[in-house]
Amino acid sequence: MKVVPVKCLSDNYAYLLIDPATQQAAAVDPVQPERVLQAVREHQCRLTTVLTTHHHADHAGGNEELVKHRTNLHVYGGDARIPAATHSVQDGDTFTVGELQVCVLATPCHTSGHICYYVTDPNASEEQEKRAVFTGDTLFVGGCGRFFEGTATQMLAALDKLGALPTDTRVYCGHEYTRANLQFALAVDADNEKVRFAESTSCTVPSTIASELACNPFMRTREPALQQATGKQDAVQVMAELREQKNRFRG
Repeated sequence: MKVVPVKCLSDNYAYLLIDPATQQAAAVDPVQPERVLQAVREHQCRLTTVLTTHHHADHAGGNEELVKHRTNLHVYGGDARIPAATHSVQDGDTFTVGELQVCVLATPCHTSGHICYYVTDPNASEEQEKRAVFTGDTLFVGGCGRFFEGTATQMLAALDKLGALPTDTRVYCGHEYTRANLQFALAVDADNEKVRFAESTSCTVPSTIASELACNPFMRTREPALQQATGKQDAVQVMAELREQKNRFRG
């Protein structure tokens, strides 16, 4: 598979997901359709699908305009609030984009209907990208989304679900928050040399599940260092306290 990041608004990422075998493509959270369509033209692919992670306007706000420019698009989402949706999906549902296999992962918390898309390419060689997950505002590089419509228990479950994916899965998140996230990670996990390396190399998308398990404090809630930093032992309580500290963190 080929994944093309498309920068949108001030710090958003949309993505163009292309199946090389068929040149069919999906747009992930295409909030600025003109930018996504420009990428479609540049890569000479055929847009067939829209993958929407959640209903917030900075992710789903371009759906209605995009379907005006491209007819017969399959627009997927896991929430009745998704504009222009043609396919309502839930956890475990599968479908294809060309020959790419897409599996829906329900990750409610940031919003109650938030989903992630886990994509595998059965035709990929050893050198090519085989696995990717589009995480919207659930998992960021070094961080996670705010709990607008959910709880720490739900975010822990969501990140555990993502953390169980193959460790070489590439992570494509919805915002460029990496620098601030890693500054916070250093503040609460100062002795983690892997966080120091990631911060020094200005890591951005894509990350990998392996990297997030090593560096992301919200995926390390059972580690003694994070228990000490939060003064909590239970993973849910560690998650809740980390989120509160991150909300207040100014670097």
